[in-house]
Amino acid sequence: MPATRTALITGITGQDGSYLAELLLSKGYVVHGLMRRSSTFSTTRIDHLYQDPHDPDARLHLHYGDLADGSRIATLLERIQPDEVYHLAAQSHVRVSFDEPEFTGTTTGLGTTRLLEAIRMTGLPCRFYQASSSEMFGTSAPPQDERTPFHPRSPYAAAKVYAYWITRNYREAYGIHAVNGILFNHESPRRGETFVTRKIARAAARIARGEQEFLHLGNLEARRDWGYAPEYVDAMWRMLQTATPDDYVVATGTSCSVRDFLTFCFERAGLDWERHVRFDERYLRPSEVPDLIGDASKADRELGWRPTVLAPELARIMTDAELHAEAEAVR
Repeated sequence: MPATRTALITGITGQDGSYLAELLLSKGYVVHGLMRRSSTFSTTRIDHLYQDPHDPDARLHLHYGDLADGSRIATLLERIQPDEVYHLAAQSHVRVSFDEPEFTGTTTGLGTTRLLEAIRMTGLPCRFYQASSSEMFGTSAPPQDERTPFHPRSPYAAAKVYAYWITRNYREAYGIHAVNGILFNHESPRRGETFVTRKIARAAARIARGEQEFLHLGNLEARRDWGYAPEYVDAMWRMLQTATPDDYVVATGTSCSVRDFLTFCFERAGLDWERHVRFDERYLRPSEVPDLIGDASKADRELGWRPTVLAPELARIMTDAELHAEAEAVR
């Protein structure tokens, strides 16, 4: 590969895309990001990385595009000629996927096919990262690793299983250097406000400031393996540096319930969550996934990757960020 590498990130304006862009820019990459056209700006997470496109030394470039438009994807790939493609874009909210199953399949599933087919048709000798998900394991008994069978329990998970297998198919059929990163839940202060960890941390801060009284949630007993997003994008990069493409689970190996996370966040804000949380059945999934715990031994062994931030510290980071944001807003 050339001394200065070029990367394309789909979903660059999301949580993972923003942290990955930071990481790659810090390593000297030229970074191109794919983003959907919207009537409102959606670049908040990467505004601090903005570079004037007229600057000849700019290393961050944004392009409008959509995963439903295969011709646009192919055109961009031919123009950019990336060494590495990180495919992070998707309809990624599990509960919403039950309400929008067709859209989820079109973007999260077939979007991966369109991107891989564009790589194949253009003959681009790039390396490809597919953002797979622990939700694919569903009800398979924990701990889950690369050999655990999939049992998807949502349209989102089913679409991710399709994307996982189409990535392997293009690797095996066409020799594309394609990997699947099976990432367990990973969070940060940049997480979307409708995701449960951010929803909890934000509510704890707002309740502490007297700006709201109650938080409405669904299943508090679901258990997840929650890690810190900036650490997980480092694992993505490491996967594409290997000589032989393979698939890797990325996780902390620990389990935490929604109830536990509530306790961590509300205690950090000096609150008793039981006084403020109310049950709302609208947030229940038609089919639940009770417990996800990842075994990332392979990533440790072959990539030298291991997590340092576990759920209690993650809750502190996210709650402190919300408390700080609220204080800044008041000023």
